[in-house]
Amino acid sequence: KQAEKAVHQKKEQSKTKCRKARRRHINLVAEFNHRQRKNIWLETHIWHAKRFHMVKKWGYCLGNSPTEKSYRACYRAMTKQCLLQDLSYYCCLELTGKENELLKQLARISSIDTGLTFQEASCLSGRFEGSLNLYRADRYPEGMLGPVTFIWKPRDGSENRQLWIWVHPALKQDILKELKAIFQCSEPEEICISEPVTASVQEEKQMEVVTSLGNKRKKEDKEGEKAVPVKKIIGDGTRDPFQSYSWISRTTGIAVSDRSMEILRYRLIGPLSHSILTETLKAASVQTV
Repeated sequence: KQAEKAVHQKKEQSKTKCRKARRRHINLVAEFNHRQRKNIWLETHIWHAKRFHMVKKWGYCLGNSPTEKSYRACYRAMTKQCLLQDLSYYCCLELTGKENELLKQLARISSIDTGLTFQEASCLSGRFEGSLNLYRADRYPEGMLGPVTFIWKPRDGSENRQLWIWVHPALKQDILKELKAIFQCSEPEEICISEPVTASVQEEKQMEVVTSLGNKRKKEDKEGEKAVPVKKIIGDGTRDPFQSYSWISRTTGIAVSDRSMEILRYRLIGPLSHSILTETLKAASVQTV
């Protein structure tokens, strides 16, 4: 009797969790959002998860090594064709303010003895990306923070410039703290805290509907079956979603913002990289009013 009872319970449990119910798009999206609360997924996570061994580092789920022997294929792509890498887990720090003030303070955390600086003419125009090593303010050659890459937004005729600095997630907190110190950015902007809180509330409501046990899974929405959930990324692996991610200085007018996981970044390696980009990206027609 106990064996028959156990078999009967298994059959009833399998009916409530059939493959069709588990593979519904609405349930998958809610489950994916729930699984990203501790470790954020990249936009290419599903593709990598089917082909790579995934590891959890710096608050992200990253592909570490392929499941198949694809080293020769990758080497062939790099030497003859094109290989794409997803570097979206790199953190982006945005600086906005007057160009003279930005260069004046950034000179304190870099040195011309190590190579190019933020004042390089080719990089300052916004045509090329630069790379250098950052140090703590006025402590060169000691107090090294780490290597970074940067790119300036091209000039638009005004004094204000925009600079993006790409740093490794392991170095982000130290570099962000140093930038806030040299630019005296201590006051957070008011528009930074409201959005993550509302997103978390919506995600909790969605999970309550999906994780109900023993009941038929439905989504309560005014639009009914036509409603499609949207993937929500609350913060990132190196940023607290309930804290401000933009600071401004009242004395210098410089604003420091954390744009991690807001800008996707890919790297193309190979002789056909430029031709693939020209065929994929089309220039937009600029209309002047």
